Amino acid sequence: MTGEVGVWEVMALPFAECLVLVGIHSYLGLHVLRRQVIFVDLALAQIAALGTTIAFLFQIDPLSKGAYVFSLAATVLGAAVFSLTRFRREKIPQEAIIGLVYALASAVGILIVARAPHGAEHIQQILTGQLLWVKGSEVAAAAVVYTLVGVFHFVFRSKFLAISDDPEQARADGINVRLWDFLFYVSFGLVITHSVRTAGVLLVFVFLVVPAILGILITSRLSLQLLIGWGVGLLVSVGGLALSYRTDMATGPTVVSLYGAVLLAAAILLWVLRARRGRRRALGALVVGCAVVAAVAAGTVGLGRWMGSDPYWARMDGQAPHHPHGDHGHVGEAGGPDGACEGDCPVHRFLHGLEPLDIEARTRALSEQADPLFLEEILLHVQPEDAEMRLVVARRVSEVAPAAGIPALLELLSTAEIPLIRSDAMDALVVHSKDDFGFDPWDDPDTAPNQAALAKWRAWLASR
Repeated sequence: MTGEVGVWEVMALPFAECLVLVGIHSYLGLHVLRRQVIFVDLALAQIAALGTTIAFLFQIDPLSKGAYVFSLAATVLGAAVFSLTRFRREKIPQEAIIGLVYALASAVGILIVARAPHGAEHIQQILTGQLLWVKGSEVAAAAVVYTLVGVFHFVFRSKFLAISDDPEQARADGINVRLWDFLFYVSFGLVITHSVRTAGVLLVFVFLVVPAILGILITSRLSLQLLIGWGVGLLVSVGGLALSYRTDMATGPTVVSLYGAVLLAAAILLWVLRARRGRRRALGALVVGCAVVAAVAAGTVGLGRWMGSDPYWARMDGQAPHHPHGDHGHVGEAGGPDGACEGDCPVHRFLHGLEPLDIEARTRALSEQADPLFLEEILLHVQPEDAEMRLVVARRVSEVAPAAGIPALLELLSTAEIPLIRSDAMDALVVHSKDDFGFDPWDDPDTAPNQAALAKWRAWLASR
């Protein structure tokens, strides 16, 4: 869904957000590794997400100020729990408590969203975030908050480093470990509350842990660890955003995956360079390892294809194969292909087949359908909140049945929250109207110029 828009115009704000995330998370990640509480970030992120989910249950928008208050309050409560459960003589490791808190927060969140409308979309947003759609005001707010937290940690760095490195010695030196532990987790939670809103739980965890791991693997000096973390974060952010743009894949998961690949490659390289028994033997072991991985991958692909082609393995209780793109036929009186099934089974099967596909694959699948009535039925059954799916379907419907497709595109132009979807909807409309009427898809549809442009478009549609 790149259209005529340049990569920098699309990715400038996500890149800026990645920069501010890398700056503070690389530092906090070093503390997390020193404390050996690796999953505290995931736990706090999930607690922050739980606060947002509770707000969502009361129909408070996840990106609103009200949701932020709920999220921050939940995070402060979590910080208190983690600071109070750090005991001098631990019979139960604190990591176990952190894992339990994460599991409880996740379970309660799932129970809550099950009672909220569009809960599945909310869960996906919590995990992957909305990095691609981050606003300039959100980047600026995050930069201010992270800077204040960074200054706070710099001023009291001796206390924070002391309780992270050796809490017993810190107590002996007269430091109130429980108080400073609480302040650490509160400041940490404040960062997490901001980060989860845009980056999601998965990306926040990776930004925290991977740069810190790489820094610690290479050097023991804190200043160099920070520089390495920042440098790696910068390069991976640029690479991940560029890859996401070129391949039209989800931005957050793409950056997470690239971070994992970079960490694996760096670990292998360092292992080879530091091999005590000689690099030649290490390289030989690496070649054997790569061959084993390749064999396992090839075996998995072969096994999957064989089972997928055999009804005994691929079908449940001998059910007929599921063909989302090719078995709709013509809708008969009973509503199915040639009247074979009740309701609108072909439409539902086709839509179900489109759901896991990316935009290009959806577009290709729809281009194979030429029956206007069937395509209009698909458009009728697409959920209004699924703007991306409505875009690709409406675009195809406008080609074969303009009377049904053009109004749907115009509706997207006025209601879609994502600028790229508005831009693509406008491009499809311009093919028919030969004029954009001065509409700016990158500005809010409610502005006076855009409302005037929409009025002209509606007048043009009425005159057709």
